[in-house]
Amino acid sequence: MRLTAVRCRIRPMELRDIPQAMEIERQSFPTIWPQTVYQRELKNRMARYLVAYEPADEERAEEQHDDGAAIDRRVGGLVRRFLGGLPAPAASAERIIGTTGVWFMMGEGHIVTIAVRQDCRRQGLGELLLTAGLEAALEAQQEHVTLEYRTSNQAARALYEKYGFNQVGVRARYYTDSQEDAVLMTTPPLRSPEYRKLLAQRIAEQRARWGGDYPLAGRALRLDG
Repeated sequence: MRLTAVRCRIRPMELRDIPQAMEIERQSFPTIWPQTVYQRELKNRMARYLVAYEPADEERAEEQHDDGAAIDRRVGGLVRRFLGGLPAPAASAERIIGTTGVWFMMGEGHIVTIAVRQDCRRQGLGELLLTAGLEAALEAQQEHVTLEYRTSNQAARALYEKYGFNQVGVRARYYTDSQEDAVLMTTPPLRSPEYRKLLAQRIAEQRARWGGDYPLAGRALRLDG
């Protein structure tokens, strides 16, 4: 039985998603500056960025076209000013509701961001995006996944511990906006029998909540082989 209200799909981030990705980043991390340079990050072969999006029906596509045209005009003006007239990509007609990014470094995947649109929170999207990051790391043949969180964010800690992350260190005064410490966490080996069993259990729980609309492909997360 489906227990989530939101409906979404997950795919790689594209240039046309950048305006909405930046909006979500501003909502999620309002004190962090500068924002992620997504144009550069999408060209980085050692990184993968994903978006959760609501599939656009005809009505939403029309609404987004009007909004996207306005955004495109603003972004296009900046592009022409700084890059000598290169056209900006058309804005996405789909409503982006969450993003995640993973860097790959010598066998270690590092989740650099998980962000959810403000009006879509508390519906399981953060957990879904975390799982998508783990799937990306598995597809890239990484051995572990690491991340960090603010010491005050106990909800994040609970989620990460649910997925087998363990604390391995603290980075003092890591966040420049507040001088707050960052707690560094990492998974056990991703393909160890114990972790395979844990992930299989968590994915089964997710599938039960999402029902037939479960949006992850699940190829790398089929851990029975």
